Amino acid sequence: MRSVFVFPAGERAETVALLDLHLPKQRNPWSLDGNLYIDIDDEQTGYLFSDWDPEDVAILEAALGHHPAWAVQIDISGRIDGTAEVHQMTALLLDRGGVATDDYTTHPWTLTEILSGAVVDGRRFYDFRGHRELNREGGRS
Repeated sequence: MRSVFVFPAGERAETVALLDLHLPKQRNPWSLDGNLYIDIDDEQTGYLFSDWDPEDVAILEAALGHHPAWAVQIDISGRIDGTAEVHQMTALLLDRGGVATDDYTTHPWTLTEILSGAVVDGRRFYDFRGHRELNREGGRS
């Protein structure tokens, strides 16, 4: 399963209310059409940052200007491409600011970068195809 972490600006309760509004009658996790599984993770009661490299956490902190205590974790089913769905959900969650990270770069992506298709380190946001292709060309699979 592929994952994206979204660190929205604002309070956690605001994000929960936004998810409840757009994905009603569900929670823990919320689901978008059974293809995206969306939950909130934190360091105190969850596993946020438990498997992150300290350098990646430092890059995120620099982008946000603080150490985030929570994030929205989006897991994407392997049954679908998921690009459109991930872009839709990150656009909703980052409408008021913040950043998102994906499995393919260490870059904290802003909504402007995501929507414009910006390229960082040879990849776009949630560019699993590009990641696979770059690894294939580099002799890794």
